[in-house]
Parts: sequence; C-alpha cells; structure tokens
Amino acid sequence: MPDKVLVTGAAGFIGSFVSKRLCEMGYNVIGVDDLNDYYDVNLKLWRIEVLSGYKNFEFIKMDISSRESVFSLDGEKFSAILNLGARAGVRASIKNPKLYFDVNLGGTINLLDLCVKNGIRKFVLASTSSIYANCNLPFVEDMKTDSLISPYAASKKSAELAAYTYHHIYGIDVTVPRYFTVYGPFGRPDMSVFIFIKNIIDGKPIRIFGDGRQKRDFTFVEDIVDGTIKCMLIGSGFEIINLGNNNPVELLYVLELIEKNLSRKADIIFDKPNPLDIPATWADISKAKRILGWSPKTSIEDGIQKTVRWFLENPGRTKEIKVQE
Repeated sequence: MPDKVLVTGAAGFIGSFVSKRLCEMGYNVIGVDDLNDYYDVNLKLWRIEVLSGYKNFEFIKMDISSRESVFSLDGEKFSAILNLGARAGVRASIKNPKLYFDVNLGGTINLLDLCVKNGIRKFVLASTSSIYANCNLPFVEDMKTDSLISPYAASKKSAELAAYTYHHIYGIDVTVPRYFTVYGPFGRPDMSVFIFIKNIIDGKPIRIFGDGRQKRDFTFVEDIVDGTIKCMLIGSGFEIINLGNNNPVELLYVLELIEKNLSRKADIIFDKPNPLDIPATWADISKAKRILGWSPKTSIEDGIQKTVRWFLENPGRTKEIKVQE
C-alpha cells in the first residue's frame, strides 16, 4: 500500500504543486487548507480543482490553528507531514500579528503533537528567507537570525524553534526548507511577478516601492517542489536548508523580462520604500547541494517565460483573479 502523506496549505501556491508531484509519485495525499481570504480564494479553488483530478488526493478544509480540527486526523497512518500551510505576507502580519502566531506557531505545535500521538517520524516545516533580516549576504543557515522585522518572520522563526524542541524531546526527524521568493504559474497574487504580469496584461499601472534596484533570489516553483520532496525523503535528524536560486536579480530586471515576454511596456508608479522590505536576498545553497543533492534548474529568464505563458494560456481565469498590492 502506498505511503500516506499529509500536506497542509494544499490550496496554496507551493503546497498545491508539492501535492501534485506527490500524487504523481504514487503517494496517497491528504491535503488540508482553511481557504482563507488573505488573497483571492478563487485561485485556491482553481488549484484544488486541478488536484481533484488525482484519485489519490483527498482534500479536507481545515484550520491548523484549531487543535480539535488537527486531531480529527488522529489515528491516520501518515509516513510524513509536510507543513506548508501558513499565514503569509510580511506587510499583512503587522495588522494582525496574533493571527500569524496562532497559525504559524500554534498550527505547527498542533501538528507536532499529532506526530507524537501517532508515531509520525518525519516532519517538514516550510520556512522563509524573511528570517534573515539584517544578516550579511549571502544568507547561510547557521547565521544568527534574531533581528526580525515583521511578525510574519518572527512567527516562522518561532515555529522553527518549536520543531527543534520536538525533535530533541521526541526524536522526530525534522527538515526545515527556507524558501526564497518563489514564483511561477498559479503563483500568489500578492507578489511582484504575478502583479506585474497581470497589471500589464490588464493595462493597469504597477507600483514599485523604492527605486526597483532591490534584489531578490527569485526561485521557480518546480525547483522548490524538487527540494521540498528531497527534504521529505532524507533522514536528517534536524536540518535547516536554504532553497533558493543562488542568483539575486534586481526587481527592474524581472520587470524587463516580463515586458519582453509580453511585448508590452509597463506603466510604472514609483512609491516610497517599505520599511519592512530588506534590500536584498541571496541564498547560499551549498548545504542543499551537499545534503539533498539539490540545485535549481530554472533560470530567471526561463522561469518568467513559463509564467507569462501560463497567463497567456489561461486568459479567462487569470483575468478574474484579483491582485493584492
């Protein structure tokens, strides 16, 4: 009988792609998500619609911050839990920090307790490059990451610490991939690549905070999926591993690539810099290469081309998705 895997955040960007890949690999996947309205729920429902085409995928609407809901899965024989569900968004976390800690930390603890109760030995916890605020480039996993500048980053770092504690006490095998600016088809409509493409197609201006020279280590979603599944398959004890493209590029360069692929120019509005944004991100991925045998395969040029093509191939559905700036 194929292994059964629990994926939280299955209606999310990364979670949906990971669920799809696991189904294709022959795993039985239970995907959970609360379908919250942080961004357009129609996009989340579209992702679940794609996943529903797999007979070995089951979706359950669930809020992982609810202990009762999580423990409704008590007795399930999962070979692994991939906790890819979280309240996302650095800026939005300022408005409701308690919600972010309830879901990102509290939800993680609920899932870890489920591991303890049911003898689940493998736990993958998705984390973020936002943890590296005020660190020197490139970002290395063993850097001191205590100077966090958003509730979102603080909640994710807290979840990492909780996961280590459960590893230490109960021997749960934990791997923590830290993701760097993930983009691609079905991407999040609150992030720059999605907003830039959609607004240019719709003939609307795009807003850039600062001068656009800030750099991000944009990483294509399929590469992130490969790394995440490798994190599930290794026996690591406890490891934190960067998953990034190892090639930071300026935001304006990404915009130029989008304009080139659309054969259209953007109407740009420059706004004052956001104090929550860090100037640059850059993943040192030597640990991922050594432990996972992983390195990204998709250049920013190819990734943007694939993402733009997805928009152009789905004009009706993408037009209805609302962006969130």
